[in-house]
Amino acid sequence: MAQYDKIYIDGAWVPSSGSGTIDVFDSTNGEVIASVPDGSADDVDRAAQAAAAAFESWSQTTPAERAKFCTRIAEGLQARVDEIATVVTREAGMPKWLSQLVQAGLPINSFNTAAQVAENFQYEEQVGTSLVVREPVGVVGAITPWNYPLHQIAAKVAYAMAAGCTVVLKPSEVAPLDAYILAEVIDDVGLPAGVFNMVSGTGAEVGNAISSHPLIDMVSFTGSTRAGSQVAANAAASIKRVALELGGKSANVLLDDLDEAAFEKAVRDGIGKAYLNSGQTCTALTRMLVPRDRLAEAERIAADEVETKFQPTDPFAEGAMLGPLSSEAQVERVTGYIQQGIDEGAKLVTGGPERPDGEGLAGGYYVKPTVFSEVTNDMKIAREEIFGPVLSILPYDSEDDAVQIANDTDYGLSGGVWAGDAERAKNVAKRIRTGQIEVNGGRFNPNAPFGGYKKSGYGREYGRHGFEEFLQTKSMQL
Repeated sequence: MAQYDKIYIDGAWVPSSGSGTIDVFDSTNGEVIASVPDGSADDVDRAAQAAAAAFESWSQTTPAERAKFCTRIAEGLQARVDEIATVVTREAGMPKWLSQLVQAGLPINSFNTAAQVAENFQYEEQVGTSLVVREPVGVVGAITPWNYPLHQIAAKVAYAMAAGCTVVLKPSEVAPLDAYILAEVIDDVGLPAGVFNMVSGTGAEVGNAISSHPLIDMVSFTGSTRAGSQVAANAAASIKRVALELGGKSANVLLDDLDEAAFEKAVRDGIGKAYLNSGQTCTALTRMLVPRDRLAEAERIAADEVETKFQPTDPFAEGAMLGPLSSEAQVERVTGYIQQGIDEGAKLVTGGPERPDGEGLAGGYYVKPTVFSEVTNDMKIAREEIFGPVLSILPYDSEDDAVQIANDTDYGLSGGVWAGDAERAKNVAKRIRTGQIEVNGGRFNPNAPFGGYKKSGYGREYGRHGFEEFLQTKSMQL
């Protein structure tokens, strides 16, 4: 078992003032694989003071200098891709081959892209007699989740530092080991002391201390809507800027002009989009909307896709598509929702609340991939974020009905539209109130703006738009 007994503050590995430790579990077998310090509010105070002290000099460095450090960090992460992928697979359960592309690859992209944006961004513009200047917002508190742990860290840390901000990071206590790898890389590249600080610990202690600390100018949070609301409430006392990337319950609308082959392609693609990372994805397309007269067809295709391609297995096995969940608590949550769907009267197409009993699954956090049909939008399984491999298929009667069902949700993070006519698909996509949406299976773009409507949060991450979140606007009257 790996033991991490320090946190990273002011350019050095230092002991936490907290007396406890947090165990990190292997999602594949339930064993403890590491422990990290259970940090304290005092640790956050030390980190915030270090970040505030470093801000003046770091904010005055040239964009080229900041870009150079981001590029070096990307190179350091690239050298440890296999290690990062292995760690995140054990922490969160994503198949190893996919972790190499996503959990390790996307953070590298964020640091490289942040470097490019910083060097090419126009920080000044003339507006009449005024010079409008963009300046770094200050000290940023970053609070990140466990499902895409290093990816979400990089989406905040890379762009904040590239913009000239300094950072206090709290990684998820469920998946903190990848953050320690990042801190090691940052230490190796010689980033100035205080620019990056990391305090491990719980949301109740470290997260609350970050979101309420007077020296922290902005909080960027990714997680549940409930926790995001608390972060915003804490930050309001000191009028901090807040960026929130929260939950989702995204609709995938299959329109009635799809021919048989296109419909089958859309259903099969939709299973993959619902089950990515074992469904532990805020943008998962968990509500599939199909024409009522094609409901049986959708059920047949979905059942075949799940039963032949998406069965739970060791995420390190060759060709694995569906690994475990991240924790026993997640297993209990997801199986509870599956039972709720049965109790509400939804049609169970495949799966169920029982634990799978395949070879090599004992002790791991595995659940049966599940598909429900004949779901109505008032059922809990259609309204609440489950965060597991559970898909609800809902019938609709017209295009307007489909749009109404898609928008009848507290969330607005992602979505999808499939149509035989591409222009029709785009027009329907524009009617759905969500921060990003796939059209006919369009691929995720890690440099396009990412964020939500409604209770899915506010603010945007990635690329130029994510960079701008960490800038203030000043008018100089000349």
